[in-house]
Amino acid sequence: MLENIRAVLFDLDGTLIDSAPDLGAAADKMRTDRGLASLPLERYRPMAGAGARGMLSEAFGMTPEHPDFADFREEFFANYEVRLTQSTLVFDGVAELINQLLARRLAWGVVTNKMARFTTPLIGAMPLFASAGAVISGDTTPHAKPHPAPLLEAAVRLGVAPHQCIYVGDDERDVVAGLAAGMTTVAATYGYLGETTSFQHWGAHAAINSPIELLQWLDGA
Repeated sequence: MLENIRAVLFDLDGTLIDSAPDLGAAADKMRTDRGLASLPLERYRPMAGAGARGMLSEAFGMTPEHPDFADFREEFFANYEVRLTQSTLVFDGVAELINQLLARRLAWGVVTNKMARFTTPLIGAMPLFASAGAVISGDTTPHAKPHPAPLLEAAVRLGVAPHQCIYVGDDERDVVAGLAAGMTTVAATYGYLGETTSFQHWGAHAAINSPIELLQWLDGA
């Protein structure tokens, strides 16, 4: 299955970077600005992969159906834009993983549902991403994940066939999108899943508990 792999694609938040501190702080500022008590980061972290929807749900119990959701979401976006990389870090082992992929002459890229409004400056500020051959944001194509369109666009930009790609992500929609695109899929369990999330039913070809385990899986498989 892996002998023809030519590229590895990754989700961003919860897979390559830990952006939960900045996402949580952006939502928590909305609480404190309204005179509400601050919540600890541990409350926000499990919802970080869901972006604004997850942060507003934790901070205010607000769903997208709420009449004020659009206004709250834009306020959250404005807060987050101010502090995109203030506390965001690359997960331990990611830099070594990328270096090893490059040493093996494997192309790599990012496919995220984060809008280009945030992806472009964030990636531009982090040296790790200078070698990425493709960066696809949530609004790059007409459809976001779990639709396969963003993954297929990444394959085109890398000049490889979808079946020659591995897609690594920490959410069920990542696996759904990867399978629909005809890619080998890997579930990253070290991000924001938490102990109560069951990823076994996602249908991924493999699961890793740390970034470097991807290399071990590649060698073992």
